[in-house]
Amino acid sequence: MKLPALFLVSLTITVAALVTLDSSAESAARVSNPCLVTTTREPIKPIPAELNLDQRKVALGEQLFNEAKLSHDDSMSCATCHDLKHGGIDARMHPTTAAGQMGGTVNTPTVFNCAFNFRQFWDGRAVTLEEQVDGPVLNPSEMASAWPEVLSKLRAVPTYVAAFRAIYGGDIQPAQVRNALAEFERSLSTPNSKFDQYLRGREDAISAEEKEGYRKFKSYGCASCHQGVNVGGNMFEQLGAVADYYSDRSATQTDMGRFNVTHNEEDRHVFKVPGLRNVALTAPYFHDGSAKTLEDAVDVMGQYQLGRKLSSKDIEQITSFLRTLTGEYQGTPL
Repeated sequence: MKLPALFLVSLTITVAALVTLDSSAESAARVSNPCLVTTTREPIKPIPAELNLDQRKVALGEQLFNEAKLSHDDSMSCATCHDLKHGGIDARMHPTTAAGQMGGTVNTPTVFNCAFNFRQFWDGRAVTLEEQVDGPVLNPSEMASAWPEVLSKLRAVPTYVAAFRAIYGGDIQPAQVRNALAEFERSLSTPNSKFDQYLRGREDAISAEEKEGYRKFKSYGCASCHQGVNVGGNMFEQLGAVADYYSDRSATQTDMGRFNVTHNEEDRHVFKVPGLRNVALTAPYFHDGSAKTLEDAVDVMGQYQLGRKLSSKDIEQITSFLRTLTGEYQGTPL
């Protein structure tokens, strides 16, 4: 049986101290210089300053991430929906194909810091980043392709043939394409946010207003689900834990969440808790894209997850804290 969010509020600090990243995320976040990471009892942990990745695979994966040949009609790439210049999203309620058709029924999650998620997709159906690749490539509403078609296109490009042979020692195979894309996605971390600097000991990195927002974020219970390196992404939770989120609308099949994967009644309306890194850049919010602003999202979470009517001051202070979670990509602020 799932515990309601209000019960979890009293366990915020204990839960936060015990929650750990999935092993795949841990392996992606090995820190080259352990001295850079402070020891902190805070529920949120700083993003590692450096990652131990195979840079040859990262470079190949970046090419593939921007490669339209992964789609059936050569019209879209991973970057079409996951624009790294705009928070790793498409800023739409639901994604569309390059032809302007609806490409899905869920809001596009950010690809930044995806390596710190313990599962991929809103419903958590992919355990690893490699497994996640098949989703958009094979989905008829997205890239609408198939592996034989993808391989045929890539094998016709001499530079790809040479790169795969040099890195993997053979002909291009689906597992290698998945691995290269996943290694690039592991590189999409955004360290050195103002809040990371604060966690590492710079008291003046955030303002008094932002600190008060963080205090309320913890004391009201938000950190029960949003903690760890990615400020979320490491557990499942029901949307509407203490109030019926669907009372004023007709629930769709997509709204069933993890139930669509497990067919377990307890998983109805359950989703992977989204990470809040760079959340100020990733509107609209929730799996359905129904919250247009960060303030809207905080207000809704207070009502349906915490059973609390947040004041305008609460919302202002909590969102001011959330904006401190915007980091840097490749040394440049997002």
